[in-house]
Amino acid sequence: MRKESGLLAAVVYDIDFPINELMLKVANALRAEGVRLQGTLQENTGSARCSTMSLIALATGERIGISQDLGPSAKGCRLDARGLSEMAATLDTTIKAEFDLLILNKFGRAEAEGNGLRSTFAYALGIGKPVLSAVRPPYLEAWSRFHGGLATDLTPHFDAVIAWCRRAVAQPQKV
Repeated sequence: MRKESGLLAAVVYDIDFPINELMLKVANALRAEGVRLQGTLQENTGSARCSTMSLIALATGERIGISQDLGPSAKGCRLDARGLSEMAATLDTTIKAEFDLLILNKFGRAEAEGNGLRSTFAYALGIGKPVLSAVRPPYLEAWSRFHGGLATDLTPHFDAVIAWCRRAVAQPQKV
C-alpha cells in the first residue's frame, strides 16, 4: 500500500472479489451516518457473471444498463459505451449539487483508455471533493498514470474502506 491521500482512493481487488457488494455496503453505511453521496454503484443481475450490468446513480436511483447482450454463446460480458456515456451525462447534471463524497464504481477499461467516467473523477477532485473507486490489477498501471501518485490504494475490507471514507469527508475541503 502506498502513502495515504486525502481526496482519492481505490479499492484494489481481484476479479472474483464481490466488489459491488462491498461498495454498496460502504454506501449504505455512509448514508446511515448522514454522508451526502454522489456517483454510481454497479449492479449485476442474472445467472451469468456478467449477464446484465447496470449502473445506479446514487443521487437519483436511476438505473442505466451498461452491458450489451451478445447472445447465449458469449463467453464474457461486453461493456456498452452508450450506457456509460448516458450515466456520465446523468452525473454531469446531478453532481453540481452539494455532496460530501463521490463514489464511482470502478476505474476500469473505459477509464484506462481515457473515456468512461474519467471526467467525473476529475471534476470532483477539481472542486476538492473526495472520490472513492475500485480498480483491478489489469488497470493499476493506467490508474497510477491517471492519479500521478495522489491516490490511496485500499485493501478490499469494509473496515479499511469505511475508515478512509470517514477521514476523507471529515477533513476540510479545498475549493
